[in-house]
Amino acid sequence: MLTNRPADTSVAVSGLVRGGAAILLSAMTLTTAYAGGVGTMSCVRGAGAVNCVGQWGPGGDPNVRTVPAKPLGDEERAQAAARERKWLAQCQPEIRRDPYGVARYVYAARGCEYGVGAD
Repeated sequence: MLTNRPADTSVAVSGLVRGGAAILLSAMTLTTAYAGGVGTMSCVRGAGAVNCVGQWGPGGDPNVRTVPAKPLGDEERAQAAARERKWLAQCQPEIRRDPYGVARYVYAARGCEYGVGAD
């Protein structure tokens, strides 16, 4: 008689692998090198075999990339302040409430709502 059933020795092996996976997972969560991230571990058991995989990555929104700001020099800071003064003088931003009570910016010149107008 033929059967499609693996030998019973896989039960002991899978228990050992499951215990090893639990130790590995607890070591991953207790290690300070992984602090501030998000991790997952998944195991699949087949006929006489167990396969586990873990994935680790930084926490937060994956679509947001932080770009380190380059410190501005004195000349660049002065140029930025001059551009801002020129834009404020031309666009004259003002906050007004619409009929629904929502605060909205109103500008004196066209295009200022898109950041143009001072050039």
